[in-house]
Amino acid sequence: MTTRSPGLREQKKQATRVALREAALRLALRHGADNVRVNDIAEAAGVSPRTYNNYFSSREQAIVAAVTAERESRLAATLAAAPEGLRLAEVLADAVVEQYTRPRNEDALLLITTSPALRETFLDTATAIEDPLATAIGERLGDTGTAVRVLAASVAAAVRVALQQWLRPSAASLAATGFVVPTGSLPELLRSALATLEPALDAAEERARRRAES
Repeated sequence: MTTRSPGLREQKKQATRVALREAALRLALRHGADNVRVNDIAEAAGVSPRTYNNYFSSREQAIVAAVTAERESRLAATLAAAPEGLRLAEVLADAVVEQYTRPRNEDALLLITTSPALRETFLDTATAIEDPLATAIGERLGDTGTAVRVLAASVAAAVRVALQQWLRPSAASLAATGFVVPTGSLPELLRSALATLEPALDAAEERARRRAES
C-alpha cells in the first residue's frame, strides 16, 4: 500500500482551504453574509461540515479569508526582499501599505462594511501578520529575541488601529446608507500609525549594526 507524501497532503489541505474560502465569498456575495450557513459553504466546496470546521471556526472567518488570503506571507516576503541599506521603518511602512491597499474585490469590501461581524473578523486578521513579520524582521536584524517579537506585535497592533480608524462607523454614514463607509486615506492612516514605531525600529536597527561591527 502506498502513502501520500507530506507535500501532497499539504497541497490537498491548501486546495481545500482555497475552495472553502472562495465558496464562502461567492455565496455571501450572492445571498448576503447573514443568509449563508456553514453547511452551504461545505456543500459548495464539496466537503463535509466537519471538514469545514477543521479549517475555519465561522462563516465570517472563511469569507474574510477570501479577501485577505496570503497577505501575511506576501508582506513578510516583501520585507525580506527589500535591499539592505534602507531603513527598516521605511521598508516596513512601504510593505504594509502595498499589501493593504493593492487592488481588491470591491464587492467583497462592500460586503465586509455592511456586516459588524465581518468587520470585526477583518480587523482581527491584522494579528496574523505578527509571526511572519517577526521572522522577517529577525532575519533582517540578525536577531530572534524578545525585542523582535515585540516589534512585530506592535506593527500588527498599529495596522489594526489604522484599519479601525478607516472602518470607524460615523452616525452620518450609518443614517444615510445603513452601513459603514470607509473614511480617510488608508495609506495615510497606516503610515501615521506605523510612524509611532519608528524610534523603536531605528533603535533596533542601530543595535543590530553595533553587534555586526563588534
